[in-house]
Amino acid sequence: MLLLALDTATPAITVALHDGEAVLASRHQVDARRHGELLLPAVHATLSEAGRTLHDVTGLVVGVGPGPYTGLRVGLVTAAGFGAALGIPVHGLCTLDGIAYAAGAAGVGGPFVVATDARRKEVYWARYADARTRATEPSVDRPADIVEQVTDVPSVGAGALLYPDTFTGVRTDGPEHQSAAALAALAAEKLAAGEPFLPPLPMYLRRPDAKVPAGYKVVTPT
Repeated sequence: MLLLALDTATPAITVALHDGEAVLASRHQVDARRHGELLLPAVHATLSEAGRTLHDVTGLVVGVGPGPYTGLRVGLVTAAGFGAALGIPVHGLCTLDGIAYAAGAAGVGGPFVVATDARRKEVYWARYADARTRATEPSVDRPADIVEQVTDVPSVGAGALLYPDTFTGVRTDGPEHQSAAALAALAAEKLAAGEPFLPPLPMYLRRPDAKVPAGYKVVTPT
């Protein structure tokens, strides 16, 4: 097994190579505006450090979000392209699940909340019974609307750090953004246990901003 994991659903551009037992190499850079520019060089550097090539990879793991539209699609399209070119499976995982797994490795015990920045004064979030068990579906909400569900519960992630008045149990020792190393380790566990994955499709949770205009003038002949 040789898994190449990547995620661009948070400001982190994160890549890792995992052999089923441990992470062989990884790259991690936080830059919310340069996902498309930084992802492929990070993949190349990760493979080079491990002395492997793309043709050695037996499976891809990609974070499907939730996340902002543009950044999220960079990772998904890249994973889909590699999978099609190499003829190998692409396994989708919820980005929040990867952060939760990393939180468990950092010593955060359940129950707890993972929250990332959804912009527009909102957060993507979910509750977890433990680092491997999500207790609620991922949601996007204004922090003020979820106070009763997240206050006084340990919480991790950039969203929790942004709104400490709502996430009163925020843990600064937990992960802030996604880590492909954690995502790859979680995927290796799931593969070994025969557990299902999500399809490698974007989890937006929001309706698109772009809409077909209503009542526009037809200029083509009928």
